[in-house]
Amino acid sequence: MSIQHAILGFLSWKPHTGYELKKVFADSLSFHWSGNNNQIYGTLIKLHQEGLVTNEVVYQDKYPARKVYTVTPKGLETLRAWLGSEPELPELRNAFHIQLAWADLLGDPELYALLGRYESALETRLLMARETTRRGRPSPNRSRREAFLWRSIEENHLGHLESELAWARGVREGLGNLRYDPAREGSK
Repeated sequence: MSIQHAILGFLSWKPHTGYELKKVFADSLSFHWSGNNNQIYGTLIKLHQEGLVTNEVVYQDKYPARKVYTVTPKGLETLRAWLGSEPELPELRNAFHIQLAWADLLGDPELYALLGRYESALETRLLMARETTRRGRPSPNRSRREAFLWRSIEENHLGHLESELAWARGVREGLGNLRYDPAREGSK
């Protein structure tokens, strides 16, 4: 995901401060940005320098001033051009899969414990994602089509977690059908 385009998208919805953008990314199921907060602020500065966003300092009584960013017509043009570009396929990197690839070095108890921890983490994340979806997230909803697209993205995220959990359970079941014989397969 391009953080520049994600920010332009959120600003096309409504003006945001850098802090509000950080919260949107942190609270989102599907738009979570794994980079640090400095990347968000650094990107806002770059977008401003390129004339893709403007900012306005809003002074508040008893609170620090806020810098509110708004997308410019040039920023909208850049966002539209990106929307028309070739879609990127998802990156299917999963550190657990690499860990599992070499897990034959473990004995049965350690391997089952590893799978159990992964399943537990997936179950927790899935419960949290379902609760987040149930509570609802702020979304633009400027049209029925946009509302449908945002719901579809959340459903995809939930489906991915459900699929990964079912896969992990299947691995555990498949391993249960195998007999571990240290004498036959070398010491572990």
